[in-house]
Amino acid sequence: MSDKSHDELMSPDGAVTPIDTDYQVGQDNIALQIGPLGLDIHNRVFLVSGGMIALFVLVTLLFRNSVGPLFNEMRNTLTAQMDWFFIGAGNLFVILCLILIFSPLGRVRLGGTEATPDYTYVGWFSMLFAAGMGIGLMFYGVSEPLSHYASSFGGVVETNGVRTDWAPLGGAAGDMVAAKDLGMAATIYHWGLHPWAIYALLALSLALFSFNKGLPLTIRSVFYPIFGERIWGWPGHIIDITAVVATLFGLATSLGFGASQAAAGLDFLFNIPSGITTQVILIIGITGLALMSVVAGLDSGVKRLSEFNMAMATLLMVFVIVVGPTLSIFTNLGTNMVAYFENLPALSNPFGREDANYSQGWTAFYWAWWMSWSPFVGMFIARVSRGRTVREFIICVLLIPTSVCVLWMTAFGTTAIEQLQDGYRAVVDADLPLQLFNMLDGLPLSSITSLLGIILVVVFFVTSSDSGSLVIDTISAGGKVDAPVPQRIFWCSFVGLVAISLLLGGGLGALQAMVVSTGLPFCIVLLLCAFSLVKGLMSEPRK
Repeated sequence: MSDKSHDELMSPDGAVTPIDTDYQVGQDNIALQIGPLGLDIHNRVFLVSGGMIALFVLVTLLFRNSVGPLFNEMRNTLTAQMDWFFIGAGNLFVILCLILIFSPLGRVRLGGTEATPDYTYVGWFSMLFAAGMGIGLMFYGVSEPLSHYASSFGGVVETNGVRTDWAPLGGAAGDMVAAKDLGMAATIYHWGLHPWAIYALLALSLALFSFNKGLPLTIRSVFYPIFGERIWGWPGHIIDITAVVATLFGLATSLGFGASQAAAGLDFLFNIPSGITTQVILIIGITGLALMSVVAGLDSGVKRLSEFNMAMATLLMVFVIVVGPTLSIFTNLGTNMVAYFENLPALSNPFGREDANYSQGWTAFYWAWWMSWSPFVGMFIARVSRGRTVREFIICVLLIPTSVCVLWMTAFGTTAIEQLQDGYRAVVDADLPLQLFNMLDGLPLSSITSLLGIILVVVFFVTSSDSGSLVIDTISAGGKVDAPVPQRIFWCSFVGLVAISLLLGGGLGALQAMVVSTGLPFCIVLLLCAFSLVKGLMSEPRK
């Protein structure tokens, strides 16, 4: 599939049950021609969301010395008060996806009963995986397993009757084996079924209501069973505006993490200072690369970069497995999965938790992050998933990436944990963005692999930025997938600008605060989406 027009993209093959509506894609758009540049924007979604984000950037840059504490307070309050809501919603999404795999609704084919896939498995999987978690795996692949292991090994710590430790559940004080198992289970919980269920839910909904129901490829279309024709008015405008804002801040958070890690890697290898200035320069430079990819389009830009990144990421992981503790990695792969499923009921319990630092500081933040990313990842996956059955779609989007994440976390986490157990403390003593490079420094060819790590972070940065910009542009253009290139350039530049403003206004804490605050309203959107999805699937023919 190249960059097709809307009609070509949505045209069904075989039997479907379309929704009868008089709405025409782009009917509320404003088309402008400013010199050689053309614009085709949804008058309310583009202007309101763009204006809100521009105002936020302006205020953050003007008052950057005073907004940092405000961001931190916002993050702490939301994760402390709403952790049960995020965790409970995540559980519902996993259960729904598993039900759809085994139910007759799994036979519904996206795009019609005779539709065929537009991409091979390799190209399809590369794009969805690079967009979904690339930067996060690089940033947390070493630090999170090591952190949960260390906190679990330290056990429960109380001050004035209140737990102050970060151990998941009750920890495993003094027991290396139990602490490793619990630490890896706590890590896999954050990168396994739950986040991919969030992505799969929205992606499947978008694909169904666009390819089968004939509605525009935008978030509001999913809510037709609930709001009917009102989705073309302000109820739909608010949904799409929420999606644009959530997506942009979710992207900015990931890009901020990527910039801090790339800067740490450059400092590690070439003694380039890793401060805010370097991170801002990196964001500017990499946003420029993303702009080139955005202009090239989906097939020429995003697809090729995604496949390159998957190849490089696989190469790095295989290297760590081969030269690291190979036997332990493969042995732990099975034990980690067993530990994950054994601890899953307790880890996913939304009520009565005593491990507040873990469930609020880690889990609630992650779930908000995945939910704020879900419009971007969901729409991107939907756009490249035409021709798949619901069962095939969920298995591939839910189970296969989970397996890869487990392997990645096991390889990098086991290596770092065994280095610590052998007395190598450089990893655990390093700042979070630097821990990957210190782990690689304990292995052969560290200069080469560290450079490869920096390249991976940069290219994951680019693929996230350009594919995210394509998605935001589609939403803000009223569902048009062939909107003018200047709009893609605008949103790609805006993502970089927001990441810079958040770094200047409070660093990683500000990034986390904004992703939680935008993830909360979108969690409500996703819960309503689950109802619409089931209702839409029940009306579709099954071959």
